[in-house]
Amino acid sequence: MRALIPWRWTVQRWLTDRLAYQRRFSDSSLHHMLLISAPNELCHTQLYPFFFHRAALRTCPGVELRELPLAAFRAGRNVFARQRVDVVCLQTWFDLSGDELRQVIEQVRMAFPDARVAYFDWFAPTDLRYAQAVDDSVVVYYKKQVFRDRGAYSQSTRGDTNLTDYFSRRYGLDLPETRFTVPSGFFPKLVLGPNFCFSAHMLPYFLGDFPEVPKTRDVHARIAVKGTEWYTRMRQEALDRVEAIPSITLISRGRVPRSEYFKELFASKLCFSPFGYGEVCWRDYEAAFAGALLIKPNMDHIDSRPDLFQAHRTYVPVRWDLSDLEETVRYYLEHEDERLAIARCAFATVKAYLEENRFLEDLQTFWQRVLPGRS
Repeated sequence: MRALIPWRWTVQRWLTDRLAYQRRFSDSSLHHMLLISAPNELCHTQLYPFFFHRAALRTCPGVELRELPLAAFRAGRNVFARQRVDVVCLQTWFDLSGDELRQVIEQVRMAFPDARVAYFDWFAPTDLRYAQAVDDSVVVYYKKQVFRDRGAYSQSTRGDTNLTDYFSRRYGLDLPETRFTVPSGFFPKLVLGPNFCFSAHMLPYFLGDFPEVPKTRDVHARIAVKGTEWYTRMRQEALDRVEAIPSITLISRGRVPRSEYFKELFASKLCFSPFGYGEVCWRDYEAAFAGALLIKPNMDHIDSRPDLFQAHRTYVPVRWDLSDLEETVRYYLEHEDERLAIARCAFATVKAYLEENRFLEDLQTFWQRVLPGRS
């Protein structure tokens, strides 16, 4: 499998994000797909799978990829304006109002009047906050995690998300009632893409072998707590709970370089990963490639690709109030065979998704909507 390997992706990021470099489409026989990208590593994880498989996509469905930084596009620096563009995949930041996002999409439509537009929602929360704003303008709403029960999208919440709702009630915080309207007929546009595992810094680990290394630490739980009030309260409670477990070797405080962080994970038996601003976190997948058993608040409500959140098969759930955290940690420290079986299954699940090119299979609905006339 020919792929855009990580060092080439680093070069591309430097050229695109630092220099706003734009390379024109070169093959008129292919469908031209332009990704208008926001400048953030979280955003880039949505793009990398397409570039990783760019050679395969040139063959089927016959797509040539190019990238244009959002800031350059909005400033009028756009070398693609006079080229045929068949598909535009648009990322933005999450702080735009509905009207502001509509203005950006209108700018896209004016620049590329014949293109079909997909909106790439890379945001941490599971909500569909821009569904109503983009419904009339896009054929795909692409997201990295969704509610298994689509009925959850009809519910209002305290604050913006299901997490703000739960934790504001738990901590007695006064947040405004919010409901993001999802228009009738919108869900066929919703396409689920892969989550954090498909990023350049993780792929080499998952494409290797399960790590057979000594585990000298019991629990890894470096938990940053600074943020909005509900987030700070939630993360501080998680940190307090894990640090209160007696007689375990624990890594829990401070920041270290990524290389040191990974060494710690590889040396840890368990990784405790509380929620962030959304349910899914980088460390969920980092724990998997490091062979550390993932312990996390229950994820039964989440659908993601690959499915790393299969309870007691690829991770171990705990209650959202963490009342069973100590009991769970102690059980899996005392039952090594079960711990290793689940950790191995998590690694194998992600590895199989990558090696068997399931991303390409999952894209069939995407292509049907953005390239409806393809042969």
